[in-house]
Amino acid sequence: MRLSLVAALAMCACAMPLEAAVPVLVIHGGAGVIRKDLTPEKEKLVRADLEAALAAGYAVLKEGGASLDAVTKAILLLEDSPRFNAGKGAVFTHDGRNELDSAIMDGATLRAGAVAGVHRVKNPVLLARAVMEKSPHVFLAGDGAEEFAKTAGIELVDPAYFRTDARWNELQEALKAEAKAQQSSLGRAIHYGTVGAVALDKAGHLAAATSTGGMTNKRWGRVGDSPIIGAGTYANAHCAVSATGWGEYYIRSVAAHDICARVEHGKQPVAKAADAVVMDVVPKLGGDGGVIALDANGNFATPFNTDGMYRGWVDRDGKVHVAILEKID
Repeated sequence: MRLSLVAALAMCACAMPLEAAVPVLVIHGGAGVIRKDLTPEKEKLVRADLEAALAAGYAVLKEGGASLDAVTKAILLLEDSPRFNAGKGAVFTHDGRNELDSAIMDGATLRAGAVAGVHRVKNPVLLARAVMEKSPHVFLAGDGAEEFAKTAGIELVDPAYFRTDARWNELQEALKAEAKAQQSSLGRAIHYGTVGAVALDKAGHLAAATSTGGMTNKRWGRVGDSPIIGAGTYANAHCAVSATGWGEYYIRSVAAHDICARVEHGKQPVAKAADAVVMDVVPKLGGDGGVIALDANGNFATPFNTDGMYRGWVDRDGKVHVAILEKID
């Protein structure tokens, strides 16, 4: 009887819910050369987009929703805006097409989904999530990914949907520069982009998602770091990361996973881990960019080594912040 009572009490103790975590949401709209093109009008529109994405994602968390749902919701709004290099505002390839990449990862289970090289999927983050939840695979690319999109009920659009005059003009400038041999045949992008989100929900679970149009003037089916799990997107029980920048170097350094490994195994604070990778590891290879990184205690960092990085967050006090250049608003 005594043992049964002890066992019953133990079971009750185990069943008692742990104290809820305080939700945190961090997003980015890409790092790169921002200052020279940042007119007052554009800044106002970008800030409004970031605030809307934060509001949508944080509403999910505030109501007790999952971090996966929060990052999905935030990314959807950024993909639908023409002001970011993802979805509607994606840059053009050398051949004048839009090729979109995205990834999402659930830190609690290490489930992940990713897509690359799609050109008719209105919201690539939804397809990445469908790959994770409705297929036995992690990564689908090109026509196969779009065939899967049809079976998963993901909205497809005419490729003309993604065209914006600003992105088309960027391609023309890049082509002219290339013709004058002012940049290599591989074509380094003049501007970076990408959108991303990381979140901590009340259950203490982390998630990360990233979406991008890649690099202006890219060719040969080039895929960057954004859809590659561990390079541009990663989440586990300790850390969640979404990256933006020159993807080749984030792939080579497995940047997102490196940050989380430093947090988990190196016991480094997330700010120190993110700073080491963004400000030291990636630049030593020749790359640049930034990340948003969040740990399981709600601590986060947004380091970047470029001219600026569109970013925003709702902290543990529920306060909304948006920043673009070095100054924190």
